[in-house]
Amino acid sequence: MSPTQRRLDPDRVRRYVAASLGPTPRVTECGPLTGGGFAAVWWVTLDDGRSVVLKVGPPPQVPLLRYEHDMIGAEARYLRLVAARAAAVPVPPLLHHGSDPELGDWLLTGLLPGRSLWELSQAGADTDQVRAEFGLALAALHGVTGDRYGYDGGRACGSTWRAAYTAILDDLLADAADWRVPLPVPAARIRELVDRHAAVLDAVRRPALLHFDGWAGNVLAVDGPGGTPRLSGLVDGERHLWGDPLMDLVSPLLFRRVEDEPDDPCVRAYRSVAPFPLDDGVRRRLGLYRLHLYLLMTVEMPSRGITAQSDPWRVTRLAELLDQELSDLDKP
Repeated sequence: MSPTQRRLDPDRVRRYVAASLGPTPRVTECGPLTGGGFAAVWWVTLDDGRSVVLKVGPPPQVPLLRYEHDMIGAEARYLRLVAARAAAVPVPPLLHHGSDPELGDWLLTGLLPGRSLWELSQAGADTDQVRAEFGLALAALHGVTGDRYGYDGGRACGSTWRAAYTAILDDLLADAADWRVPLPVPAARIRELVDRHAAVLDAVRRPALLHFDGWAGNVLAVDGPGGTPRLSGLVDGERHLWGDPLMDLVSPLLFRRVEDEPDDPCVRAYRSVAPFPLDDGVRRRLGLYRLHLYLLMTVEMPSRGITAQSDPWRVTRLAELLDQELSDLDKP
């Protein structure tokens, strides 16, 4: 269990539900949902027949990364945004966003049907159709334009995408120093390599709404006609930000490269409605976004209680991927 996850039990879940919906309806069943490492998340069945999800933020005394402050509030803002401006994108309905000195920050949402794309892939299901539908959903999400680049809520942002990206990176490097996270090269060297290529970010002239965390565990599907999985939901939007739509294609191909797999169903479907070239500038931007993602996944490990002993594969794999992206940036 991550140090950022509050300890919940059925009695405490009932308190959150009552604080959200009043004395009725009542909780009939509940239990934890696994897969995430930041918030505590439980499924809840109510006596009026509804199934809902309770997501509770970290206790106030728990140290967080800079961009993680007010992430529960950020997800509430994301859900309202999508419902109002990208209704075709299936996200959970927001039932309540609460904040209380004792209970902290929490969300109550509807429970979307389906299993995660990761579970389906592990079971050997054909996921091409749902991945294509996910690509189209991302394109619809990216049609929403914001008034800033980067994060909201006083977190790293900028008047240009280059300024926002470098501010986000600087925060992660500062977090690495605070948590004494070993990096493949000194932070100053990472910043130097990013600065060398940052001009390619100026091609981005519109702050699109990005989910950012679209790995297979956050994409839900149900059985469609003939048993073929079909997209039923996109969850966990608390890490959303505003920027380059290409950044949203990195997590769906986690540990892989978009430019090497243009025929991936997600990428192919996305490009069918939002085409982009695979030229040198695009490749360099994708490399910068992978660098950011792998750096984030590395820097967050101590705050989640992850060590080389508890998860040696993750530690080793991320070190290899970071080294590869930094080596590519260092090439003439």
